[in-house]
Amino acid sequence: MNISLPNSVERVLLDEATIQQRVQQMADIISTDYAGLRNEEFLLVGVLKGSFMFMADLARRLTVPHRVDFIALSSYEDSAEATGAVRMIMDTRVDVARRHVLIVEDIVDTGYTLQYLYRIFGARQPASLRTAVLLSKPDQRKVEVPVDYLGFQIPDVWVVGYGLDFADRFRTLPYIAMLKPSVYSK
Repeated sequence: MNISLPNSVERVLLDEATIQQRVQQMADIISTDYAGLRNEEFLLVGVLKGSFMFMADLARRLTVPHRVDFIALSSYEDSAEATGAVRMIMDTRVDVARRHVLIVEDIVDTGYTLQYLYRIFGARQPASLRTAVLLSKPDQRKVEVPVDYLGFQIPDVWVVGYGLDFADRFRTLPYIAMLKPSVYSK
């Protein structure tokens, strides 16, 4: 299939079919791992804004009862470099105590965000706490964090699409693409 790429995109790293196939595989594994729980016991917590497409596709494919909630964090402070400082902008509306919580994240690079989430949610006494992460950049890791369900490992490049953005653009591309370095190194 021939697709027209935005001028800022260098190339597609993961096409739509590849992403959807992997999301289905992840949903199958997660459904098996959480089989037997009641609806109010299993809670997916999506990290906004980046996880919204991944979260929606994953949630629709799960075969186990679940609830959905979201949080919003800030960690980049309008720059291309992660500072390590993470703050919560919007918290869950559902009490996570005694629930099996699955944090759904678009990407883990430095690990600071997941480290923060494990600390915050761990203190709330969930029945269990796991993560489903679409993309991992292991070369960027500053702190080691557990990733229970992983979609793909990718190289250390700036990626956009399927929820990921640059300056709040490109989130709704149906694939994951590498941004041209000239765009973010200005």
